[in-house]
Amino acid sequence: MKRLFNFCAVALLCCAPAVGADWGLKRGTPDLKSAGSLAFGPQDILFVGDTKSATVFAIATGDLEGDPAKSSINLSDVGRMVSDVVGGPATINDLVVNPTTGVAFASVTAGEQAALISINGAGKISRLDLTDVPFASVTLDNVPPDGASGQGRRRRNYRSEAITDLAFFEGKVLISGLRSEGSPSSVREIAFPFAKSDQGVGVQIFHGAHGREEDYSAMRTFVPLMIDGEPNLLAAYVCTPLVRIPLEQIREAGESVKGVTVAELGNRNRPLDMISYTKGGQDFLLLSNSARGVMKITTAGLSDNPGLSERVSGTAGQTYDTIESLKGTIQMDRLNDTHALVLLAKDGQMDLVTVELP
Repeated sequence: MKRLFNFCAVALLCCAPAVGADWGLKRGTPDLKSAGSLAFGPQDILFVGDTKSATVFAIATGDLEGDPAKSSINLSDVGRMVSDVVGGPATINDLVVNPTTGVAFASVTAGEQAALISINGAGKISRLDLTDVPFASVTLDNVPPDGASGQGRRRRNYRSEAITDLAFFEGKVLISGLRSEGSPSSVREIAFPFAKSDQGVGVQIFHGAHGREEDYSAMRTFVPLMIDGEPNLLAAYVCTPLVRIPLEQIREAGESVKGVTVAELGNRNRPLDMISYTKGGQDFLLLSNSARGVMKITTAGLSDNPGLSERVSGTAGQTYDTIESLKGTIQMDRLNDTHALVLLAKDGQMDLVTVELP
């Protein structure tokens, strides 16, 4: 999540220390077993979610120069270009932009190997060399075992959902995913520099399309968002409830917390990515989906939204518009105050495109 750190951390940069000096980073080679969710922290530090080892890495990228306002990345058939750089067929798992430089970073699976790549404002793609770099890591407690479990349609390797999204906010790394004990769906808040992990807080929601309370499905994507001056998470789940969770409730919850389902955005759908932004003096969410396109969701009235408590057929709650021009968006992040960088799947290929925020 990418998404709101992005401006909280800028305040840290004006008095930032030398790279890694005050962030607990030490030189070495991070042993990435997998590379999934990404988020930027202070300076050039990139957080990487490694579900295979249930670890979050903080890696100094060396990306310290650039101007997001001047960045415009447009690459046709970027999937092929990335595969050429990493030396074989590759899958792009997540995409983020360094908010201070405008350089994009992506997590990649190439065969059985994890890789990180950068794409600068001129569109040059490079593989990030992880040999002898400043880094730190924290391994999560209470995660699902690495192996298939469950019955019927629910049988799968739940370790792959130990980390489903990341964000850096108010000096802490927020992590959504599944855990092995208590309510499976959880969120963790780990201080940075890393000291220790925690057991996570279970999250219960009302799923409008299902008409019941649930705690077993992980958040797929989330953003931290200030609502009436108070920090909240806005989280999207499969099939597609949108849930507000005050961060103070998470911090005080102990074992579990109940979110407020502020919208039901339609079933048979998987949310893919979400960002927040301001346009015309109003705040919005932009949510990409597997089956329902890209939704521009108003945040007006979120604090007064009492939440859904009865079964929903179709959609309900916060209103939205579907942005047809962004159909096929898989990943996205804010590039600057007026534009976003989006990864589009279209006509059998993937393109990386800079677009105006709608």
